Amino acid sequence: MASEPEPGGTPIGRRLLLGTLGLGALGVAAAPTLQRGLESFLGGAADKDPTGLTGLLPNGGGFRYYSVTSSVPKKGEDDYRLTIDGLVDRPTTYTLDELRALPQTRMVRDVQCVTGWRVPDTPFEGVRLSRLLDAAGVRSSAGAVRFTCFDGAYSESLTLSQARRDDVLVALRMQDKGLSHSHGGPVRLYVAPMYFYKSAKWLSGITLTSDVRPGYWEKRGYDVDAWVGRSNGRDDEVT
Repeated sequence: MASEPEPGGTPIGRRLLLGTLGLGALGVAAAPTLQRGLESFLGGAADKDPTGLTGLLPNGGGFRYYSVTSSVPKKGEDDYRLTIDGLVDRPTTYTLDELRALPQTRMVRDVQCVTGWRVPDTPFEGVRLSRLLDAAGVRSSAGAVRFTCFDGAYSESLTLSQARRDDVLVALRMQDKGLSHSHGGPVRLYVAPMYFYKSAKWLSGITLTSDVRPGYWEKRGYDVDAWVGRSNGRDDEVT
């Protein structure tokens, strides 16, 4: 049977229509696999790129990959440890399994980078930082928290009141799957209301200090208080 012409357009044959629909369905089915492949490629390239130029390349998820070192060691089930020390009564070291066994909090917020890009509605899941601080017994002399990372270079800080917010996580999952190495896994900090440089990747140390110690990027001109839309000379919508 001949196909009916579309009003004002070229007739579309039945085989062509079905073939187009089939390709569309194939594209939808393949999209998650292609996305994961692109993320893996760009993440691996960023790990080996001392120039930082791979950070200019977006992937399909809208993220950029940044590292301040030429390479970052990978940590997993057997060798990952998170240490909490400094001005606390009970210094503690957690394995991945121990962190996963604690109550988990999931939140969905926009991610805003200080360089301008934003990824909307990004799920993060992990342990509230305040729970870990309470378990360690923060001393009255503590006024800030310093974060260090197993890349050997990156650091960040929050005031103690900022660190105790309900929207600050020690995150183990992102986009409803375990944190990949490229996204700072297996564990990263997530500070939802601040620019993304505060959410330190490859988190390995949480140290209670008396005062805020400027982190890696603050020493290079970024604001220590990095509230989205109220810092760094930017007026982005809050996350």
